[in-house]
Amino acid sequence: MIIVYAAVAGQSVVKLYASAMFPGFFLSFLYLVYIIGWALINPKVAPRLPEEKTRVPIPDWVSGMQKAYSTNMAVAVLKSLVRPGPMRSFQENGRRLTYLTVLRNNYSVLFPALLCIACFAGTWWYVVIHQQADQPVVSAAQAKPKAMVPAAPTPAAAEKPEELGLNEVAPKQAATEDEPLEQMGTPELSEGNSAPSASGPDPEFYWWFWGTAVVTALILAYYYVKMRAEQFVILRLLIESVMPLGILTIVVLAVILFGITTATESAGIGAAGAFLLAIQAGTLDWERVKQSVFLTAKTTAMVCWLFVGSALFSAVFAILGGQQLVERWVLSFNMSPVQFMILSQAIIFLLGWPLEWTEIIVIFVPIFLPLLKHFNIDPVLWGTLVFVNLQAAFLSPPVAMSAFYLKGVSPKHVTLNQIFAGMMPYMLIVILCMVIMYLWPGMTLWLPNYLYGAG
Repeated sequence: MIIVYAAVAGQSVVKLYASAMFPGFFLSFLYLVYIIGWALINPKVAPRLPEEKTRVPIPDWVSGMQKAYSTNMAVAVLKSLVRPGPMRSFQENGRRLTYLTVLRNNYSVLFPALLCIACFAGTWWYVVIHQQADQPVVSAAQAKPKAMVPAAPTPAAAEKPEELGLNEVAPKQAATEDEPLEQMGTPELSEGNSAPSASGPDPEFYWWFWGTAVVTALILAYYYVKMRAEQFVILRLLIESVMPLGILTIVVLAVILFGITTATESAGIGAAGAFLLAIQAGTLDWERVKQSVFLTAKTTAMVCWLFVGSALFSAVFAILGGQQLVERWVLSFNMSPVQFMILSQAIIFLLGWPLEWTEIIVIFVPIFLPLLKHFNIDPVLWGTLVFVNLQAAFLSPPVAMSAFYLKGVSPKHVTLNQIFAGMMPYMLIVILCMVIMYLWPGMTLWLPNYLYGAG
């Protein structure tokens, strides 16, 4: 969805990925709050599992490690690295344990700490080292006048105000009219929304960084002190099943966000990682490879033909004067940017009932894009709102494919109407998220402005 919108709107794919990151996490957080809150209010909707289903079977060799080394599994695993003798007397699945098993156990125990260290080290490298290396060296004498004296608009900027996303009005009038539009996502850098300067990160960064690091270290210490056999077995299961796919997802997104690869190249990295995971799991065969290639070609051809159709539609629509007609019709209402934002998102929400997201973005979104300049709305903010808006469209009948997928795997007594009724609260959560995104545009625009600069 992001890549298709970037192609239609002529926006940066990496900026759109960055803009969607925090709203995506926030929407997931709202889902969790609703699910946990509703389960606490009405426990019948999420009854507790039987006691036997909440316990993990402990292998004999794990219990043997506790007896031979320590009841604390973190200590026991580290001791086995130095003194592996007792480990060789244990068996797993009928095979005697080797030193490779000792190394795997140590990797499993240290994985949470290594993951946290990698996250903090990557953040420090990007903010403190990498960003400052890319900044030009500016002397204090050169920097002071710019900090003290407001910069005057250049002649080129005065001749072409539309390139800056401003209305064609006098400078004073533009400043007066644009002042209440800051919440519409104007791309200018503000005091709290600025890219790192050549002098170094904001001092608040160090407080946040080291404060978060200390809290994380205390949580890890508590986790390792309390680690027993069950926690160790669960950690191993998580690392073996969830972590490979999670790391692959993080790598594919990280190489896009940090500008290391393009979206197409990151897809190649993801495909290569999926091949390696399939080889590790022993599920890679010719039939699966053939099906994945056919499905990829089918999806690509469908999207390409949608682009061809949308280009023809847009060209004919513009030649026949449809775009000018729509602009004059919208501007005749003398709407404020808030009213236009609500109207455009409401239309896209209604279009999501009978249409899929591809048709909406490729055919209907280009009609709204030229109007964004008239209302001084950032296309990155507006596009991210469209992404979240279409999440509600996925849940609304009659084309909510997720409901039909769920019906296919649900018990027979669960009806389609019950599934649709259960989706309604989540549609309201999506609308709540959109309202908060509008009231607090920094949640959407801070990360792309910080990583790549504004404008």
